[in-house]
Parts: sequence; C-alpha cells; structure tokens
Amino acid sequence: MSTFDPALKPLDWSELDDRAVKSIKALAADAVEKVGNGHPGTAISLAPAAYLLFQKTMRHDPADEHWIGRDRFVLSAGHSSLTIYLQLFLAGYGLEMEDIAALRTWGSKTPGHPEYKHTAGVEITTGPLGQGLASAVGMAFAARRERGLLDPEAPAGESPFDHHVYVIASDGDLEEGVTSEASSLAGHQQLGNLVVIWDDNKISIEDDTNIAFSEDVLKRYEAYGWHTQRVDWTNGGTGYAEDVDALAAALDAAKAETGKPSIIALRTIIGWPSPTKQNTGGIHGSAMGAEEIKGLKEILGLDPEKSFHIDDEVLAYTRDVAGRQSAQREAWEKAFAAWSEANPERAALLERLAKRQLPEGWESALPVFEASEKGTATRAASGKVLTALKDVLPELWGGSADLAGSNNTTMDGEPSFIPAEHATKKFPGNEYGRTLHFGIREHAMGSILNGIVLHGLTRPYGGTFLQFSDYMRAAVRLAALMEIPTTFVWTHDSIGLGEDGPTHQPVEHLAALRAIPGLDIVRPADANETAWAWRGILENTDNPAGLILTRQNVPTFPRGTDGFAGAEGTLKGAYTLLDGVNPETGTPDVILIGTGSEVQLAVEAREALAAEGVAARVVSMPSREWFDKQDDEYRESVLPAAVKARVSVEAGVRQGWREIVGDAGRSVSLEHYGASADYKKLYEEFGITAEAVAAAARESIAAAGSAAPGAAPAPQTGGTGDQL
Repeated sequence: MSTFDPALKPLDWSELDDRAVKSIKALAADAVEKVGNGHPGTAISLAPAAYLLFQKTMRHDPADEHWIGRDRFVLSAGHSSLTIYLQLFLAGYGLEMEDIAALRTWGSKTPGHPEYKHTAGVEITTGPLGQGLASAVGMAFAARRERGLLDPEAPAGESPFDHHVYVIASDGDLEEGVTSEASSLAGHQQLGNLVVIWDDNKISIEDDTNIAFSEDVLKRYEAYGWHTQRVDWTNGGTGYAEDVDALAAALDAAKAETGKPSIIALRTIIGWPSPTKQNTGGIHGSAMGAEEIKGLKEILGLDPEKSFHIDDEVLAYTRDVAGRQSAQREAWEKAFAAWSEANPERAALLERLAKRQLPEGWESALPVFEASEKGTATRAASGKVLTALKDVLPELWGGSADLAGSNNTTMDGEPSFIPAEHATKKFPGNEYGRTLHFGIREHAMGSILNGIVLHGLTRPYGGTFLQFSDYMRAAVRLAALMEIPTTFVWTHDSIGLGEDGPTHQPVEHLAALRAIPGLDIVRPADANETAWAWRGILENTDNPAGLILTRQNVPTFPRGTDGFAGAEGTLKGAYTLLDGVNPETGTPDVILIGTGSEVQLAVEAREALAAEGVAARVVSMPSREWFDKQDDEYRESVLPAAVKARVSVEAGVRQGWREIVGDAGRSVSLEHYGASADYKKLYEEFGITAEAVAAAARESIAAAGSAAPGAAPAPQTGGTGDQL
C-alpha cells in the first residue's frame, strides 16, 4: 500500500462509470466486427475489471506516460488487446475513436497485440502467452532494486518510488510453463508490489478449458508463496453480477499485503452479456456477427443502430482521471521534491539513469589484460570486467540460472538480491542486493530481464550455457522486437566445453541466434575483446545483445606488438587483427575470418601459410551485426571485394557464412553434433584446426582463380559425433 494511491474504500462508482463500461463492451464488439477478426469476448467480460484498474486503482497520468511515480500495467493476455486499447482511449493516452475502429489494420495505433513503443501507454509487447506475467515479475524486481538505489531508508509505502505492477492474465497465461517458473521465483522473492488478476473464464480457443486444464490454480500459487483471493461474478454458477465492489475490496487487500505477491482469481463468463455466444470458444477469437452485436447492445441498453459511439459526457468524465487523482499527485510531487532536496547525489543518479546515460569516463574502469599464450577463458575475463564496473555503474546488475560460478556473472563482494531469510552462507544478501539468482529457470530469466529493462532505470544481465538459450528464445525474440537493451550472457559456447558432451555443446546456436532480427551476437576472441564487447553492449540502448563466451582458455593476444592490432576494433564488429600483404598485388592472398575461440586457429594458420609464401590477413569478427552497421568504406577496408579467397572458421554450423566468404570461400565448421571428450581431442577429431584452416585457404585461393569456384556441399547429420 502506498501513501499516494487513489482510495478504493469507499469505492466511488457512479452512473457515468457504469455507462463507460457498457460503452466499451459495445466498442469491443464493433472493432472486431469491422476488421473481421480478433478477440472480442475477453475485452467484453473484463471491461469492468480493466476500467476499475485504470480509472479507480492505478496511479498514472495520461499526459505523462513515463512519469516515474506511475503504477505499471501489463496485459499478459495480449490477444485481448482491446482490453488495454479501450482503457487508453477512455483515459486519454492519444487513442481516439478512429484508432479503435482501425484495430488490426496497417499503420494503426491498435495492432493485433499490444506493442511497446507503438502505442502510448503500452508498457510491454505481449502476445506469446505467459511472457507478460513473467516480465511483470521482472518489473517488480526492478522497482525494488531501484528503491534500494534511490530511497532505501524510507518507510514502506512512503517513498515516491513505491508503486505496484498490475497484471491481467488469462487461463492460457497460467498454462504456459514460463509463468510457473516466474511465479515460483516471485513468491520466493516476496514481491509484495505485484498484483495479478487472473481472468478465470474457463474458455480458450478449443472451448472449455477442462479439456486440458483442471488444477487448483490458487492452491498452486499458495504453494509458491503468493497471497490468493477469489472473486466470483458467477455466484457459484447461480447467476451473474459484475460486482466491482468485491473486486475493489480484493485489490485493496492485495495492496495491503506487502510481503507476498497477490493473485486474484476473477471468475467471469467470457463475452457476458452477449445473448448466444457468451461462455463459448466462438466469442474468444472470432467476430461475433451483426445480430449478436445487436442483441448485446440491446441488453446493455444501448442503441443497436449506433456503432463506435460513446456519449461525450462519459468520455469527458473518464478523461479526467488525472484530475480525480490530483490530490494524490500533489502529495507525490511534494514528497519527490523533498527527496530530491535531501538527496542531491541520488537525484543526480536518477536523472542520469532516466536518460540511460553512462557516467563520464566510466570506460576507464574497464580492465586491460596482459598478453598471455596460456590466456584465460572469455567467461573469466567477463567476470573480471563486471567486478571492475561495479562501483562506476550502480545500474548494472545481474546473475545467472544457477550457474554463477560457471558463467562468472557475480560481481565480487556484491550482496544477493534476496529476502534476508533466504540468504545463504555462500550468498549473503538483502532485498536491495545486486546479484540475481534465477534458479534453474532459464525461460523466466529471459522474461524477467526484459521486465527489468522495461521498468526503466537499470541494466540487467543474465547468464546460462549457450545451449540453454533455446529455453529462452521466446523472451530473446521479444527483446529484439521491442528494441530494448537486455543483455544475455551465454557461456560454454561450443564443443570447447568438452566432456559434458553433445547435450550441452552448441552447434547450431550461433546461426539460429543470428537469425533473430535486431539481436546483436558478440563472440569475443580474447580477454581484451571481451572488455571491449562489454563496452559496446553497454553503450548501446537500442536493442538486445547476446555475449558468447568460452569455457576453455584462449590466448590473450599481444595487442599493439608483433603486428597485432588493438582490441578497440571490437566495437566495429570486425577488424584486421593481423595483416599480410602480397607485395605484387598490394592485397592479401587470402583472408582468414574467425570468431571467438577459433580466431587463434586463424592466427596459427597464417603463420603456416606465410612459411609457404602466402600472405594471409586474419580478421577477428566478434559481431556480424556490429560489422553490418559500419559504412561501406570501413567494411571494404577489412574485407576488400577484390580478395575472393576467404576462409571462415567457427565451431558451429557454417550457415550464414557464405555471404561473407563468397563463392570461392571455404568454411571450417561443424555440421554435426559433438561428443563427450576433452575439448582438444574434439577439435582435432572434428577437423577444426589450424591445419584445416590453412588447407581451406589453399583450396580457396585455387577456387578464386577457377571458373567454377563453388565448394561441395557439407550435408548435416544427427547423432553423436563420435559415432558417425
């Protein structure tokens, strides 16, 4: 409960409120009917609940959608996009009647599912069921961490940074595994700032959910550690009454429970009071038809001949929601001003974080690693980078999915983000701590990270093995779709992890992740590239990145000596690490292009080729995406078009490399799964060696002068690598 919340007791519900709810029920039906497809049922039956949230419960300001004191709202049931669009229309977030009428059409502000940055007032893109609720857990994480950074001493409920995260979730959301993962963690974290309304309507596309979903959801959530309540608008199946007072009382009780997240099971009849299609799968995801809409409007007491209509006095009333909250807003502004005056350093931090700016000179804290043939694993180098940044970037925080020691995602000496009662001897912490522990919940980790970013002020990261990025893919894709700077740390990036074998060895993953538009994949070759990779990731706020790191040691190259370039070229995605020039042509005879742990193989192959009089250039290409963003002149300077002989080397499938190496180019790659053995043995057995790179270079040079330069296909195969 916050000092600045609108009062729900007694509930102020007038005839105008009732008329507004009836109007948006009709508008939901009209909008889907006009476009011919969509999901009217939930928007109709949930109209009173959504209205209660936006008009009576939540703290928000349509004129200032990014107000830091606002509550957050997540429509996890994204298919019912009208549920939020109609509330944004009523409240005055910039949607007008023509926008409601343009539902699901080209260029409209009302796409089929709510989209972040597309429609004012939408806090997150939702659609894939479960993602919204799981990311809302991340928002609740962020709210607590941000309070710890800015106002930790304030009594509970009295800080201007105290607020709630509200969620409307469907049956489908609660069936998805990601919500089970995230909800379990939310209960463990005692997130009293999270309130979920579950629309328990027992209908999905396949009609009655009893065909696949019969558990006692509230018992499950009670076991997770949640505060649970039930509001039954069906009166036990004996009738139907939209009892907003009962729901308001439940919301009030949820806000009063500060030690647990809350879920309210709201038993509804989908599409009520539609005359013949209510409580059927038919109204869940299809237009209702003209006669059904006419009947609905008649039952609601509306003119059936009018479409897309709301009375002016009703709209004027709902658009004064900020005015009705003016007393609470004034109190909040006074509290915020007092906090700012009393905490000038924290206020300056807030100003910087709100702009997503990094502090001046922060990069000077990045470590520089000395040259070493033995080298270090890039995962270990990454851990050193994070520890080096802990004091200069308080917004940076994160952890892993039960792999802290393997992913090296823990900043030395930083407490865990955990209620004190759950802290352990190995991981002491408190509710405002910095190290995140997701447990073995990779999918939820991805969603929670997105929610933290969306909340607005901090930069989270989360780690697991690259193989398990598969579990996270839905969340990763949404991060790219939303263009938010979530950082995914994926270690143990190849057969180089060794004895754990093919179940844990990524083969197709780099190609699969590079296929996601808007996701930067960064695979540094050594410790210094790793430091620069973190710099590039943190300086970018436009899209997510996956940082791909080794388990095994790789050499730390002697930067600036022996012909080696500095690592600053990492920021350009690819650069000439070592050059070789044929004095007759003024260009290299062949270009050897590597990523990550395989760059060292290109360096060794260059030496072997030089002994034969072949001039080879070694290009380190940590990020294809960053390289693609460079101008033509720079890309030509690294990969001159005149040099057709090229070799790529990467311990994964060659898919995607043809556009880099060209017809005459060759790829040293892995077109099958790995095996359980020492990593050096695996590289040797699978032909990912310096000798193989040199041989491919000779073949590519020959092909470049041939009329038929193409390479023979390399069929992919399943099965364990040592049994082929």
